[in-house]
Amino acid sequence: MNKAELVAEIAKNTGLTKVDSEKATEALLNTVAATLKKGDEVRLVGFGTFSVAKRAATEGRNPRTGATIKIPASKQPKFKAGKGLKDALN
Repeated sequence: MNKAELVAEIAKNTGLTKVDSEKATEALLNTVAATLKKGDEVRLVGFGTFSVAKRAATEGRNPRTGATIKIPASKQPKFKAGKGLKDALN
């Protein structure tokens, strides 16, 4: 399912127009991204938790030349499914 299909499904299930559904979807995604950017987590009970994982700087190798390169530290988004979502799948 892509974003357009998600918006259409939300519109169908809620009775909202596709325009309103797209605004709501954008607002949700922007809010989650902004919250993660601040370093906080987003918990949706029964669905899951979005959080930020920190990756330490490491050294790697260029596969072509074999030269050592430095890989900088970074932050990665992380999602852990909640019990309700896991139960719905099994």
